[in-house]
Amino acid sequence: MSHRFLLPRSAPLRSVAVVTVLAGSLLLAGCAAAVPLTPAADATNVACADVIVHLPSTVADQAMRETNAQATGAWGDPAAVLLHCGVTVPAPTTLPCLNINGVDWIEDDSDAPTYRYTTYGRDPAIEIVIDSEAVSGSTALIDVANAVGYVPLTGACIGAEDVQLPTDAATTAP
Repeated sequence: MSHRFLLPRSAPLRSVAVVTVLAGSLLLAGCAAAVPLTPAADATNVACADVIVHLPSTVADQAMRETNAQATGAWGDPAAVLLHCGVTVPAPTTLPCLNINGVDWIEDDSDAPTYRYTTYGRDPAIEIVIDSEAVSGSTALIDVANAVGYVPLTGACIGAEDVQLPTDAATTAP
């Protein structure tokens, strides 16, 4: 008399399920988590969608990362470049203004070595925060200039030399 042992039919299915779960866990462990950001007040602006779909896959040699907020971008691991579209349009300021590839940027270095650049003369405005110890700010701004160009130009930075001051003749009436 021979004895046969029968395994329940579900045993092979359990083995496949265990292998699938383990493989999935290993794949997910290799993925970096989404960069947690908060959307800007005007993140739902249609122009922001144009910017986001045109963002480059690398900025300053840093790979793009997934973010968890609308109209944002991040590059590097850890993130060294952060982008928010839809920030408050800046008022005239005495902060330095740089023109990089046709885009005017207001530079705020008050938190150096972290620099904050905000577009000037575009609505919605775009803000980029850069860790200058990890990447070059000018390289990052050059890399995003094409995408930022999808927001229409409404103004431009001017310098003191561009302002016309009243002359003595204009202030005296006959």
